[in-house]
Amino acid sequence: MTTLLHLDSAVFPHGSTSRDVTAAFVTAWREQHPEGRVVYRDLAADPLPHLDASSAAAGADDALRGELAAELADADAVLIGAPMYNFSIPSTLKAWLDQVIIVGHNSGPDGPVAGKPVTVVASRGGSYAPGTPREDFEFVQNYLEKVLTGMLGAEVDFIVPELTLARSQPSMAELIPLADASRAQAFTDAAEKAKALAARFAA
Repeated sequence: MTTLLHLDSAVFPHGSTSRDVTAAFVTAWREQHPEGRVVYRDLAADPLPHLDASSAAAGADDALRGELAAELADADAVLIGAPMYNFSIPSTLKAWLDQVIIVGHNSGPDGPVAGKPVTVVASRGGSYAPGTPREDFEFVQNYLEKVLTGMLGAEVDFIVPELTLARSQPSMAELIPLADASRAQAFTDAAEKAKALAARFAA
C-alpha cells in the first residue's frame, strides 16, 4: 500500500491557498490511488514542540522524534504546504523539520528519505521570482530545497502560487489577473504531479 505523508502549516484553516492546493493534490492522488493511505498532520492546529536539549541529545530514542522519523521513512511520497510568513516558512514547519531530521539516523545520501519525492506548495502573498524587486527576500524555496535535498537527499519539487494577496490588497489590484493565473496553474500542477506520482508507484 502506497503512503502519502501530507503536512499543512498555514495558520488559517480556511481561505489558505497552500491548504487549497495541497487538498487538490490529495484529491487527485486518491482518485488515482484509492487503495493508498494518506497520513495527515496539521502543524498549525496541532503544533509540535520546539526541539530542546534532551530531545536533541536523545535523537531517534526520543519518543516523538522516533515517531516522526518513522512516519517520514514509511511514506512513499511527501506533500508539504509551506506558505511564506515574513519571508520564511512557518515556525511550526521549522519545528517539524528540527524534530524529524536526525543526523546519523535518517540524513545523508544513503538514508531512508534519499530519493523520496517531496512536493512543496510554497504560496506567497507577493512575487519573489527571479528578476522581481524582492527576489533576494525569498527564503522558502531556497531554504527547503537545501534542507530537504542537502540533509535528507529527497527529490524536491515546488508548486508556487503567488500574489495571493492581490484580491485583498487595493494596492495590488492590477495584479489580480496574474494572481488568478498563478492560482489556476498551481491547481493544474498539483493534479498533474499527484497523478504522475501515483502512476510512478503503480508501475
